Amino acid sequence: MSASIAASPAAPSWLDKAATIAKPGFNRWLVPPAALAIHLCIGMSYGLSVFWLPLSKALGAATPEACKTLNVLDAAFTTSCNWRVSDLLVTFTIGIVFLGLSAAVFGGWLERAGPRKAGLIAALCWGGGFLIAAFGVYIHQLWVIWLGLGVIGGIGLGLGYISPVSTLVKWFPDRRGMATGMAIMGFGGGAMIGSPLANLLMNYYKSATGVGAWETLATMGVIYLVFMSAGALGYRVSPEGWRPKGWRPPAPTAQGMITHGSVELNDAHKTPQFWLIWAVLCLNVSAGIGVLGMASPILQEIFAGSLIGHPEIGFAALAPDQAKVIATIAAGFVGLLSLFNIAGRFFWASLSDRIGRKLTYFTFFGLGFLLYAVSPTLAHSGLKALFVAAFCVILSMYGGGFATVPAYLADIFGARFVGAIHGRLLTAGSTAGVVGPFVVGSIRDAQIAAGVERSLVYDRTLYILASFLVVGFVCNALVRPVAPKWLMPTVDHESRVKTVDSSDHSFGISGGGSLGVGGSLAWVVVSLAILWGAWQTLQSAVKIFS
Repeated sequence: MSASIAASPAAPSWLDKAATIAKPGFNRWLVPPAALAIHLCIGMSYGLSVFWLPLSKALGAATPEACKTLNVLDAAFTTSCNWRVSDLLVTFTIGIVFLGLSAAVFGGWLERAGPRKAGLIAALCWGGGFLIAAFGVYIHQLWVIWLGLGVIGGIGLGLGYISPVSTLVKWFPDRRGMATGMAIMGFGGGAMIGSPLANLLMNYYKSATGVGAWETLATMGVIYLVFMSAGALGYRVSPEGWRPKGWRPPAPTAQGMITHGSVELNDAHKTPQFWLIWAVLCLNVSAGIGVLGMASPILQEIFAGSLIGHPEIGFAALAPDQAKVIATIAAGFVGLLSLFNIAGRFFWASLSDRIGRKLTYFTFFGLGFLLYAVSPTLAHSGLKALFVAAFCVILSMYGGGFATVPAYLADIFGARFVGAIHGRLLTAGSTAGVVGPFVVGSIRDAQIAAGVERSLVYDRTLYILASFLVVGFVCNALVRPVAPKWLMPTVDHESRVKTVDSSDHSFGISGGGSLGVGGSLAWVVVSLAILWGAWQTLQSAVKIFS
């Protein structure tokens, strides 16, 4: 008896992947709000700029002469000089780099450890990064902010971003695009919620002796830690071989773009398909993120006085009070673009379930090329509404590109290692995060230095971004199904499935039905957060046309 007890396997830890396998009666629609809880938090990485101006005046508005010649290294350790916005921006760059690196490095580990463990570590890193940054602001040490929000927070970004991808793809084999789009929509919506929240908190904490930044960072760190942990604990993985009741994989065809098998993680990057999709994502994101990063100055410099009913006033001739008004209007434009970025992630990814991933990306590149190419004409014709509409569609496709690519990878490489493969592919997004803003910023500066009128400085930039999409169109056209030699043997998997007493492979797990009180509450919480952020955004965006 004792021997048999000793030989029995130990029960898995509650953090282990085996402990998160769903039991009969589970509803797969409980997984998306868990993913959204994490992505809505880490999406605040796009909204960190709300802190830069207050932090640049943390020691008071006056700038001593000695502070004007500080280099970046000096700025990292100074306790007596205000930080420059450019030095604070390094935080975002570090975070995006570590997002890509951590997603690539830890993707394989995530597949083994499961989403719960990865999600909890992401919560500790992202929420903890805010707390470390709050301490850095309190002691006025910029290097501590870089470490907290940049390095540690960036690792949390990478793990949090990829943690739900593989899980959702396996739970929704019939709606891969919709499922991943729903979660990644949250990453686009994080700033829409976090930015106005940060403004409210800073105004609440602001005093005669402080800007309220460290208190706000600490408060948001705790909020993110709680909500991300709740999301991680809500993750469940599907039993191996699970399928929605009544659903069968589509029959393979000679021209089909859906692989009926899986490619080993360490073989995926050896295929041309990986690098073609890498280029597809990089080119789509480079064009979109370049515009997103410069959206406010683009609107202000092109339309200037037209935004306040004085089309005869150019940007350089604006009075200080007028400049403040158009800056507020431009902030509404940025918010509107963010809203379309979010909506596009769900809309385009869901549409890809119907028309296919390849055709969806053809739409991004073809329609995007036309919109970029016609934007200068719209601007110089004074067609403000059409110009704004064009950029809203462009940003919807930027978000849609991020949201559709996990399903594209699952179609090409199979669902088994899609989370880890997606993690490695996110290096394309990190690359684009450097290339896009550099191209837009450097061309703008060169045009201004050459004496080009402010309303014309973005023409050449928009045409170059349009050319990016032409190259992306070609790369997407070259994507083909992987060669059979790359597919893993399926004999072992099939034999395991046959041993399960479940002829339809649904394992008694529902695709619909009751969510229960907890599940319903989870959907209510994430929905209210999104609606609140959307309302705040629309209130600002309406000023563009008022």
